[in-house]
Amino acid sequence: MAEFTMELNDDQKQVRDWIHGFAADVIRPAAAEWDEREETPWPVIQEAAKVGIYSLDFYAQQFFDPTGLGVPMAMEELFWGDAGIALSIVGTGLAAIGVLANGTEEQIGTWIPQMYGTPDDVKVAAFCSSEPDAGSDVGAMRTRAVYDQAADEWVLNGTKTWATNGGIANVHIVVAVVDPELGTKGHASFIVPPGTPGLSQGQKFKKHGIRASHTAEVVLEDVRVPGSCLLGGKEKLDERLARAREKAKAGGERVKNAAMATFEASRPAVGAMAVGTARAAYEVALDYAKTRTQFGRPIIDNQGVAFQLADMRTQIDAARLLVWRASWMAIAGKPFTAAEGSMSKLYASEVAKKVTAQAVQILGGNGFTREYPVERMHRDAAIYTIFEGTSEIQRLVIARTLSGMPIR
Repeated sequence: MAEFTMELNDDQKQVRDWIHGFAADVIRPAAAEWDEREETPWPVIQEAAKVGIYSLDFYAQQFFDPTGLGVPMAMEELFWGDAGIALSIVGTGLAAIGVLANGTEEQIGTWIPQMYGTPDDVKVAAFCSSEPDAGSDVGAMRTRAVYDQAADEWVLNGTKTWATNGGIANVHIVVAVVDPELGTKGHASFIVPPGTPGLSQGQKFKKHGIRASHTAEVVLEDVRVPGSCLLGGKEKLDERLARAREKAKAGGERVKNAAMATFEASRPAVGAMAVGTARAAYEVALDYAKTRTQFGRPIIDNQGVAFQLADMRTQIDAARLLVWRASWMAIAGKPFTAAEGSMSKLYASEVAKKVTAQAVQILGGNGFTREYPVERMHRDAAIYTIFEGTSEIQRLVIARTLSGMPIR
């Protein structure tokens, strides 16, 4: 187990500088164009694939960094470049992680390469969980999967929403209810192969921010997938459902806590994305304040502006430290006894909204125009307090963890 440190080693610094260079040279120059177009930036994804950033190997290397800092470091630099394009680059990872975490070796070897494609023919994947009536309340999920034993096929019906890459993906990973009497314990995940009949894109959302990332509904109408597309296999599912049906109090608590630990471990990565966006806005505001003159002097000479920048940098650094602590705890196997994963995501996302708003204010009228990037960064930052659990859900998780009480 690596000791916690706030100093990146030489290898990590090299990777960080490499990603930062790609973000500065490739992502940033394209950011405004793809934000306006509100389309998937396929050329940028292809460039990321050519240099090795858009690949399973890259994310695996960062994920297995023994210090735990590989993923947050990479996320911060990519999202420093631009949140919408960065999410288009990392969005496939959500589906890939779902297969890695729950799939068999055969499923991993078969489907993850198809999620990414090749540098000459890039593909994307989608993870489909949220529904129109089941966002924070995953227990309200209605998409059903029914097993057709005679054909050894699963039949999926329902509508998913807020799916990154939904409908344009080569491979979709769909979470569905297999036993409604078991609530959230009766869910399972399925691989929907390319070109499967019955899967279609519903509404494509025109969003306030992260416009370069494709977000849409996914409609499933009698979608039939082979039994081999159930993640983990039917034997494993049957065993899990049987245990859940026992309804033993101790066993139920163990299942719930394991699920909580899984969600907690993923949230620091979103916190790192928020840190990247906040840092980008702060840097623009700092440079502007040092060069913009009013009343015969740079505006940073004014205490009101200087103090804002001091607070912005302090909050960004504090957010990064929370993210790094949680990331290190996750890789070290330390329990989140105070919901440290949710803490990092909550604080970093709130900081991103606040810092980007302050950046707009420091730039004044210029900050309100699309000629300067802080306007886009401010719009992008709004998503961090919403996806991967809203700020209200994070506070609920933290409060329940601290108190041990079923706070509602």
